[in-house]
Amino acid sequence: MSAPNNSYDPVEVTPLHPDEVARMREEALSAIEAAGDLDELKEVRLAHASDRSPLALANREIGALPPTAKADAGKRVGGARRDVGQALKARQAVLEAERDERVLVEERVDVTLPWDRELRGARHPLTTVAERMTDVFVGMGFEVAEGPEVEAEWFNFDALNFEPDHPARTMQDTFFVESEDSGDSGMVLRTHTSPVQVRALLGRELPVYVVAPGKTFRTDELDATHTPVFHQLEGLVVDRGITLAHLRGAIDSFVGAVFGEGLRTRFRASYFPFTEPSAEVDMECFVCRGDSVGDPDASCRTCSSEGWIEIGGCGVVNPRVLTAAGVDPEVYSGWAFGLGIERTLMFAHGVRDMRDMVEGDIRFSSAFGSEI
Repeated sequence: MSAPNNSYDPVEVTPLHPDEVARMREEALSAIEAAGDLDELKEVRLAHASDRSPLALANREIGALPPTAKADAGKRVGGARRDVGQALKARQAVLEAERDERVLVEERVDVTLPWDRELRGARHPLTTVAERMTDVFVGMGFEVAEGPEVEAEWFNFDALNFEPDHPARTMQDTFFVESEDSGDSGMVLRTHTSPVQVRALLGRELPVYVVAPGKTFRTDELDATHTPVFHQLEGLVVDRGITLAHLRGAIDSFVGAVFGEGLRTRFRASYFPFTEPSAEVDMECFVCRGDSVGDPDASCRTCSSEGWIEIGGCGVVNPRVLTAAGVDPEVYSGWAFGLGIERTLMFAHGVRDMRDMVEGDIRFSSAFGSEI
């Protein structure tokens, strides 16, 4: 067996040569200093401080040295690796501090700006106004009734005393869904909420006190004052001994609750097939209260200086409507009214363009608050 090689010179092992160790150390320190961000520093760490780095490979060569040479070589390589590790740690701290400062600048949040970037939804003002109008009559003892929006012609026209050749039946006014040829009665998108009158009389015990808010349809062009889809509040009372005085009292109570106390109302003679006599309902302008009439210096945009605002139509229920619903007109009488919900919203809140109500802009609804 041969003896150990005690004359082995570590200088001859190139990776352990002092100049080579110093070169690897300086190369690692330079790379660390040149790292511009944490990702680059990670690559430098893998290249100069991992198990496959030059200094780590040089450290493995120490095991092959004779005992007398190991201490010196270990001290030289270990010192270089320690310097590299400390430099990595120091550079890591510097780059992390720079990153944090950059994040504070780039991701800075101005807390004085609106924090809620997603606008909250709001109930549509037509809904809240319709409920407020309905509540006025519910407070008087009325019930809420409903009816289908796709309605049979018999309910929409015939039972309400519309003659077969009445202009409202033509395509100029009515959306037809199904013609009379397909069955006993054609189907239409209801042109008013008055069909609920007949359905209420057919489906309820007398006396009947109901209000029916709902959507209606007519072939109108969409502009500032018209829309093909609009809403009405229908009212119906059928009982013994009902007169127009009861109707006038109900209308006065509604106007006072919605527009303000002390406003006068008036009826103007009109015509509706389902009421006789019939009237248009006007209320005193709640802005000028008639003071702008005849005064050019006090013009009123709300009533156009006329002093009165039309709010709907009404009348005594036509005996033919009662008969069609199976009610004896010799025993019972009643009255009905129809109020425009869009019209009420426009007058009560100064809305000038009906298109604002249907375009779905959340800014329009939000202006009325988040009423529940």
